[in-house]
Amino acid sequence: MKNVVVIGAGRSSYALIDYLLDHSKENDWQIEVGDLDISLAQQKTNHHQRATAFQFDVSNLEDCRKIAQRADLVISMLPAFLHAPMAEICVQESTSIFTASYVSPQMEKLDAEAKQKGLLLLNEIGLDPGIDHLSAMQVLDKIRFHNSSEDEKAEITAFRSFTGGLLAPESDNNPWNYKFTWNPRNVVLAGQGTAKFIQNHQYKYAPYHRLFSYCEPIESKEFAQINEYDNDYKFEGYPNRDSLKYRSVYGLDTIPTMLRGTIRRNGFCNSWDTFVQLGMTDDSYKIENSDKLTYRQFANMFFKYDPFLSLEEKLKQIYDFSDVQLKQWKYLGFFEDKKITLQNASPAQILQRLLEEKWTLDPQDKDMILMQHRIKYTYQGKAKELTASLVVFGDDSQHTAMAKTVGLPLAIAAKLYLTGNLHLKGVQIPIHREIYEPVLAELENHGITFKEEAMEIDKSELYS
Repeated sequence: MKNVVVIGAGRSSYALIDYLLDHSKENDWQIEVGDLDISLAQQKTNHHQRATAFQFDVSNLEDCRKIAQRADLVISMLPAFLHAPMAEICVQESTSIFTASYVSPQMEKLDAEAKQKGLLLLNEIGLDPGIDHLSAMQVLDKIRFHNSSEDEKAEITAFRSFTGGLLAPESDNNPWNYKFTWNPRNVVLAGQGTAKFIQNHQYKYAPYHRLFSYCEPIESKEFAQINEYDNDYKFEGYPNRDSLKYRSVYGLDTIPTMLRGTIRRNGFCNSWDTFVQLGMTDDSYKIENSDKLTYRQFANMFFKYDPFLSLEEKLKQIYDFSDVQLKQWKYLGFFEDKKITLQNASPAQILQRLLEEKWTLDPQDKDMILMQHRIKYTYQGKAKELTASLVVFGDDSQHTAMAKTVGLPLAIAAKLYLTGNLHLKGVQIPIHREIYEPVLAELENHGITFKEEAMEIDKSELYS
């Protein structure tokens, strides 16, 4: 019997744990699920005969060590900054660990020792990062190698990849066209730092205060069919993190255009940018007596003192707010004299508290995942573009598309490893054929399937 320990039983763990339990009998696995809130772990394991729920506190190093000692594989669904300390303990105890988060510098330092001990520290095996890597490498390899017997090779000139967690059309019922399907804190703090990418040979650096002005339309036939009765149901995307480092990861070191980004509904970027410009997403300081403030007073803090202008008038005059944007702020409650009741809080924490009241999924709400790769290349003298698009819908507010697309790649990779069909060692991400082929093949059985469209384009468009 092999023992699999999942630490962290939050909103994205449903599909992961369900999959492991569904395959536990045939593979003789025992599944342990730990969380600081043991009721979450109990809810996910649901009295399954091959599952055990336990309370887990990552700050208790002795408990972490005991987990690593008894596990054949640890799967961490903890916040990203907690993966590396747990991974360090796992390496010390000769146990492999998988996560869905980006590889951190602290994680990278464990590579040599993990290889020496024959361990696999697999990261970025969720949705984004995760399915984006799997599908991108499959498409890129197909373009590069499907005509490998011929003298002329394809030259890839532009790679764009965007992903978004959104509301399904039938649940899109607020003026922001958005609700939380992911960690709310991560959404509020998204984009902080500088986004880096290259476009038509020109390096671009988008600092946080200008990030949401870099939005561009995101279109495909698959996305256009999501709601065929609403011509305004359109999407936009903004740059995400450091796209430049993935040139070497994807084998595209000299590519003229490389951009990875995040998808939102049209208009979201412009409206969210107001929070950024005002400083409402700042998490670096605390507001004294924040629990005594109303949300209207909180918003007014970020404007110059004016005894004559109301908050609404300031938004119109200074930020040229449209009626839609005023409706968005009214919906959130900024124009109400409601107390914040959050003590010694940062602006970001106050904004998050307000958004959680309005952007939480209702029980029957359904979410939606969109992903798109657009790859331009030349082959046999012709300019071409291949678009691969993914649309996944959730079932309800618990069994979400986000949980499916984050948890299933992790679970399938875990099965490959535990059954001896994954032989990678050290700190890895899922860019190898050994992992992307079987994981993508099984994801199709769960309705996670890319649709591709290819077309010839004008050569002048190759680098855009």
